[in-house]
Amino acid sequence: MENAEASPLKRSPRDLDETSEEEYSSLSTLLQHFAGIPTVDKAWTFKSTSEKGSQCMFSISQSNLLANQNRRYILSSHISKESANGVIFEWAAFPIEMPSGSIMVPSPSGSKLLVVRNLEKDSPTTFEIWGPSRVEKEFHVSSSVHGSVYSDGWFEGISWNDDETFVAYVAEEPAPSKPMFTNSVYKKGTSTDMECGSWKGQGDWEEDWGETYPGKREPAIFVININSGEVHPVEGTNKLSVGQVVWTPASRGLQQHLVFVGWPSDTRKLGIKYCYNRPCALYAVRAPFPKSEDCESGTNAIEEASPVKLTQRISSALFPRFSPDGKALMFLSAKSSVDTWAHSATQSLHRIDWSIDGKPTADTDIVDVVPVVLCPEDGCFPGLYSVRLLSKPWLSDGYTMILSSVWGSTEVILSVNMLSGKVSRISPGNSSFSWSLLALDGDSIIAVCSSPSDLPEIKYGSIVGNSSAEALASWQDISSPIYRCSEKVTSLLSSRQSSIIKIPVRDISENLTAGAYKPYESIFVSSKCKSHDLCDPLIVVLHGGPHFISLSSFSKSLSFLSSIGYSLLIVNYRGFLGFGEEALQSLPGKIGSQDVNDVLAAIDHVIDMGLADPSKITVLGGSHGGFLTTHLIGQAPDKFAAAATRNPVCSLPLMVGTADIPDWCYAETFGHLGKSMYTEAPSSEHLAVFHSKSPIAHISKVKTPILFLLGAKDLRVPICTGLQYARALKEKGTEVKVLVFPEDNHAIDRPQSDFESFLNIGVWFKKHCK
Repeated sequence: MENAEASPLKRSPRDLDETSEEEYSSLSTLLQHFAGIPTVDKAWTFKSTSEKGSQCMFSISQSNLLANQNRRYILSSHISKESANGVIFEWAAFPIEMPSGSIMVPSPSGSKLLVVRNLEKDSPTTFEIWGPSRVEKEFHVSSSVHGSVYSDGWFEGISWNDDETFVAYVAEEPAPSKPMFTNSVYKKGTSTDMECGSWKGQGDWEEDWGETYPGKREPAIFVININSGEVHPVEGTNKLSVGQVVWTPASRGLQQHLVFVGWPSDTRKLGIKYCYNRPCALYAVRAPFPKSEDCESGTNAIEEASPVKLTQRISSALFPRFSPDGKALMFLSAKSSVDTWAHSATQSLHRIDWSIDGKPTADTDIVDVVPVVLCPEDGCFPGLYSVRLLSKPWLSDGYTMILSSVWGSTEVILSVNMLSGKVSRISPGNSSFSWSLLALDGDSIIAVCSSPSDLPEIKYGSIVGNSSAEALASWQDISSPIYRCSEKVTSLLSSRQSSIIKIPVRDISENLTAGAYKPYESIFVSSKCKSHDLCDPLIVVLHGGPHFISLSSFSKSLSFLSSIGYSLLIVNYRGFLGFGEEALQSLPGKIGSQDVNDVLAAIDHVIDMGLADPSKITVLGGSHGGFLTTHLIGQAPDKFAAAATRNPVCSLPLMVGTADIPDWCYAETFGHLGKSMYTEAPSSEHLAVFHSKSPIAHISKVKTPILFLLGAKDLRVPICTGLQYARALKEKGTEVKVLVFPEDNHAIDRPQSDFESFLNIGVWFKKHCK
C-alpha cells in the first residue's frame, strides 16, 4: 500500500474544473504581484541639522499574505535643497519595520518620538520615548488605568504639548468590574484578579460604537508625563465619547487646556465609523496636572474641571487645529450631514478667534470661513470633502491652510486663506490624476499622485507667488524606491489608460434642484490598443455609501482586474461627494431608482460611444454598491453576463433590525422625512416601503450568475442580508457562489481575504464573460 504522506491527494477548489483551476493558478500568481505594492499612509518632516535641508519619515504599509496582516515600516529620507534642479530626496538604505499594533507620533521639534504599543487584551499599554539613537524612557500603563489607545483616525488624538513634557491621547476607559463567583457563591466586593476556584460573571451588556469598534464603549482622554510616566485621566467628560484631542496654546501664568471633539454617548450608540451625521461639538477642558506656582488661583476646581462647549450654535465640529500664533482655532463641520441625516455630505470650515491670555468661554463667536457649496459653477470649487487634516496644516504666513479634498472624481490639494476664505486648487488643474497630501516641508508640499492606470509617485510642490493672494505650486517628480514593482505589473499598466467621462442626466424631472441636473462622472479604464474594433469585456464598478466616491487614483485590486483583459467603468452616480450639496441630496428617498438609472445610463453612454460590447458586461459592487449590483441584475436581468458583490445591502427590512446604522435605512429610503420617522420598532407600513426599495423585491426576475463575498463579523450590513438573498436565488435555480470570511468585517480587508476576494472575482468573470 502506498504511503499517503509521500503522495498527498491533490484537491481542487470546489466548483473549479480543470480549465478554471488553471485560470485560478495563473491569476493567483499575477494578483500576488499587485498585492505586494506598498501604500504610503502618512509622512512627517523635521528640520535637519543642516541648514539646507530637512528630514522626512514615511509610514508605509504592505500586505503580508502569509501572516495575514499588513506589514508596517518607516522609510526615512534627507531632503536636500542644494541642487540647481530643485530638491533631491536621499533615501535610507533600508526601511525599519514597526511592530503590529504600534502607533508612532513625533514631537513638534522632531527631537523625540513617541511609540505606543497596544498589546494583547488586558495587557499593559507600553509607551516608549525615543531619542536620536535609543529608547530613553519606557512606561507600562495597566489595563486598570485604561484600555488600548485609539489609532483609527476617527476618535484618535495623540498630541504633544509645546514644551514636550506631556502627551494627551485617547484610550478606552477601564472596563467595568464584573461579579465574582466561588463555587457558585457570589463573592462580595470587586476584584480584577482571578483566583483559583473562582470565575468572573459576564456583567452588564454595554453598547459599543459599531463597525470596526466591537468592544469599544467609551473613548476617554488621558495625559501622560513623559518624564515620570504618571498618567492622569481627564475628568468631567461624563456622557461624552471623546476624540481628536489637541493642546491649547501655552500662556505663562495660566493653566493649559485641552480641546477635543465630543459625541453624546448617553443615548443609543449607533455605528460611527464613516458616519459624519452624528452630532458632535468642540469642548475645552482643564489639563489634568497640577498648576504651576505662578498660575492664577481661587477658581473653583469643580467648575474648572467641567468641559466648556465651544461650538454652541453648530451641530458638528471636527478636526480642531490651532493657528501657529495660537490666535485662531480652525475646525471642519459636517453640519449638512447632521441636519439632513445623510451619512456624509458637503463640509464647511470655521474659525474661532482664540484669546491665548484668557480662559475658554462658551459664548465665543464662530466665523464661517468656507461655507457649504450648493451648486457649483462648471469647473469651479464644489465644496469641501476632507477626511482628515494634517496636525500642522499651515504655511509660514500663519493663515494659509493646505488640505486634501474631493473635486469631481479626483482628489485635489487646496489652499484656504483662513482670513478671507479664499480657496485655491494648487494641484494641477488640468490633471485627471488624484493628488493626496502627505506632509508640509516649510512652504513646500509632499504629495502622492496616481491614476487608475498609473502607479503612485511622490511629488514635491514649491509654493510660488504671493500666498496671501493665491497659493500656487510648482511640482517636481521625486525618484522614490517606495513604489517600485515587478516588470510584469509595469508592463501591464503601460498598456492601460484612464479618463473621466461626463454622463448626462436622463431621468430629468421637475422636482430636481439645479445641482441635480448637472452631468455626473464615470472613470473609464481601458487598453490603449483596440484590436479589430473589438471591445474588451466591461466591468461596471460601483462604490458604497452611497454618499462616497470612487477616486481617479490607483487601486491594486481594480488594476489587477483591468490587467487581465477588462475595461472598467467606475460610476460615480448622483449622490456622491465632490459635486456640491444639491447633487448629493438628490438621492436620499430615491435609492433603488435614481442611482440604478444613473448606472444604466452610464453603461448605455459608453456603449453608444463604441467603448463597450453590450453582450460582455459584468457588474461589481460592495455595500451600497452591492445594493446597486443586486438591484441591477433584478431590474435589468438581460444586461449582465455575471455579477459579484461584497457585503451587499439586499434586504432593508432585515438590515433595519440588525445593522449598527438602522438610521441609514430611514434616511436613504424616506429622504428628508426619515429623521422624523425613525424608530427602533418599524411599523408594518415602514417595512413594506423598505421591501419595495430593496433588491430582494426584484429577485424573481434575476438570472445573472452572481458571486457573494461576505464578512461574518460585518456589523454594518450583517451577513444575514446577503445569505438570505443568496439562498432565495438558489431556491429558484440561479447560479450562485458564496464565500464567507469568518474573521472579516464590512471592509473584507484582511490581506488573505482581500486577495481571495479579487482572485475569485477574476475567475468568476472569466468563467461567465469570455
